[in-house]
Amino acid sequence: MTGTKGKGKNPRVIAIVNQKGGVGKTTTTVNLATALAAVGKKVLLIDFDPQGNASTGFGIEPEDRKITSYDLVLSDVALAEATQKTSVPNLDIVPATIDLSGAEIEMVSLMRREYRLRKALDTRIAEYDYILVDCPPSLGLLTLNALAAADAVLIPLQCEFYALEGLSHLIRTIELVRTNLNPELSIQGIVLTMYDRRNKFTDQIERDVREYFGEQVYGAVIPRNVRISEAPSHGKPALIYDMHCAGSKAYIQLASELLKRERRLAEQLTAA
Repeated sequence: MTGTKGKGKNPRVIAIVNQKGGVGKTTTTVNLATALAAVGKKVLLIDFDPQGNASTGFGIEPEDRKITSYDLVLSDVALAEATQKTSVPNLDIVPATIDLSGAEIEMVSLMRREYRLRKALDTRIAEYDYILVDCPPSLGLLTLNALAAADAVLIPLQCEFYALEGLSHLIRTIELVRTNLNPELSIQGIVLTMYDRRNKFTDQIERDVREYFGEQVYGAVIPRNVRISEAPSHGKPALIYDMHCAGSKAYIQLASELLKRERRLAEQLTAA
């Protein structure tokens, strides 16, 4: 298995994954990337969801998505060639279109099909600190490609009962990927999303998740927030649309926690 880890300075690759739709996965990817860029980190977002919502969230029109993540994994284009600027300083994107929906079928017959994205990232650009991959809401071949290429996984978890069932399935999948495809894959953290403090059941879900997963769960909790919902229709991340809303503040806290975890990890690796 060929990899890229250990080859000088490489950005950290974090896959944002949940096989259930509507959990705030893309919203988390877009706003976490924006928050990291705002504190001076150089970030690349790879839109790996055929719906292309992350691209839309930055106001990139479909006709402006000339080279996409589809081309990255199926046409062997260079990462730099597929990358374009966003309106956010320090933040670039590899956009997606609906063409990506056919990629899983086209990759089935290819050799080392689970490593197509990893191969594309073999020439990671040293200028980036982080590469965030917004995965589709499924555990198909596209998501497996992201997990095989990633250093770590961030899991947005909606505060509802059925989300817990899906989480256990996702954790099993991550363990299988670690065993068979990417032994260095780790769980960066779990972030609770769509939190409604008026709902007592939401509190119970939070207690259960924190009790079971402990420190893997971020302290930051992303609330249900109208301004977060409005932002994509304006082609802007919530942090740009309304930096002072509760949702934006929560994503700023999430980015802060993530960076602290990353610093601790770097210190541990240096000490070892």
